[in-house]
Amino acid sequence: MAAALRGAVVRAAPFQQVRRLACPAVGPRIARPSVAVRSVATKAPEVPHYTNEEIGAKETLEYRIAFKQNDKVISCWHEIPLWAGEDELHFICEIPKETSAKMEVATDEPSTPIKQDTKKGKLRFYPYNINWNYGLLPQTWEDPSHKNEDLDGVAGDNDPVDVVEIGSSQLKMGGVYRVKPLGVYAMIDDGELDWKVIAINSADPKAAAVNSLEDVEREFPGQLTKILEWFRDYKIPDGKPANAFGYDNKCMDKAFTLKVIEETHGFYNKLKSGKRSNSEELSLI
Repeated sequence: MAAALRGAVVRAAPFQQVRRLACPAVGPRIARPSVAVRSVATKAPEVPHYTNEEIGAKETLEYRIAFKQNDKVISCWHEIPLWAGEDELHFICEIPKETSAKMEVATDEPSTPIKQDTKKGKLRFYPYNINWNYGLLPQTWEDPSHKNEDLDGVAGDNDPVDVVEIGSSQLKMGGVYRVKPLGVYAMIDDGELDWKVIAINSADPKAAAVNSLEDVEREFPGQLTKILEWFRDYKIPDGKPANAFGYDNKCMDKAFTLKVIEETHGFYNKLKSGKRSNSEELSLI
């Protein structure tokens, strides 16, 4: 990134009122057979080429959402292209808006299905619902060996790039959508760089009117600040400190965002091609 954009990492003051919701109780579940589930369109249509298969029972350690194309199991990280067309990206929804189960693509498992994150053997939930659709950009990777000079040498978090989709519809877990990138926050989580791309579903009723951060502020007033505060503060109820953000807490513009995406796509290509050793033992199939 340009040296002119260089700024110190700033830890924002914690939000004073954090909404608390009880985490759902996780009790024993009765295992059930795998069930093939075809993508069901919400108000925002999905990319039609991909379907899902649920394996195991929800809210269990065994639950997975596999991805298929023409009845063949594929890796959503490796086999769904990053670009969906001019100025559009493919977005994989891991966590639908207004839900709290912390779902993620399992980058260390073959075919990289979606699973629920765990900590000390227990399923993880956010302390309150996330207010936007959340997921990732396929064929991107935040390289933990690359130190970002603009951000005091902080390195990547070893995951695909995250997306916060701000549209009006709740999207489907495991759904694949076309989105327009609009901006990006440089979040610093436990000393690791964790980019948060702000995007809107291309099928959203407001998508045609939203092409920049200025448009976001006009059409979704206050949302950028809410996103910053949510990701800054969500660990506080668990007794952890607030997350920090680079570039003076600013959401960087679309041009900057596209550079981040290009850079992390390059990191991914080096990993996938073998030019960069897979020392993290990620699944590349």
